[in-house]
Amino acid sequence: MPGVPAESNGRNYFRYGQKEISHLKRVCPKLSDTIDKKGILVREVVPDLFTALISSVTAQQISGKAAETIWRRFSELVGEITPERILAVNPEDIRKCGISGRKTEYITGIAKAAAEGEISFDALRTMEDSEVIAKLSSLRGVGVWTAEMLLIFSLQRPDVLSWGDLAIKKGIMKLYGLESLSKEEFEEYRKLFSPYNSVASLYLWEI
Repeated sequence: MPGVPAESNGRNYFRYGQKEISHLKRVCPKLSDTIDKKGILVREVVPDLFTALISSVTAQQISGKAAETIWRRFSELVGEITPERILAVNPEDIRKCGISGRKTEYITGIAKAAAEGEISFDALRTMEDSEVIAKLSSLRGVGVWTAEMLLIFSLQRPDVLSWGDLAIKKGIMKLYGLESLSKEEFEEYRKLFSPYNSVASLYLWEI
């Protein structure tokens, strides 16, 4: 089974291949069936962490289609997604893109924190997963789940399984025929899938 190309047609994708698949199929025969059925999953990533975070905030609690429309409007308004460009735009114009007042405050707050050096998105790339989560979730409007998704879909960290993701928990429960899932049980599955929890997540979302 071939792996995912790092880049194609100008788009970037989460990279994984036979090594990760072989490990997961060996440690979890139940997941092996899903892997065989679904094959390689191609999932787009956004390498620029600041852009990925701002996009995530705009997409919170709205449908995927609405998020795409709003993000297109916002990108056309701001141009290149940088802290400086965002801070140069009138917040009222941001709201006119379809972004709520509260989300606008979150976006401008994140941009200000980056512009003033309160948080370095370049420095985050060299930090441990737990440090990245702590730094990002200290920003208004950014929770642990959002930070974990950025670890996967921006930084491409290999070992992320989110306790806060309902679909992940439902996937595990369905896979193993469980009626409930405690935090302790969840941690056992995290240990089982490690060090490739991120790839396991991709398949659990498909169950």
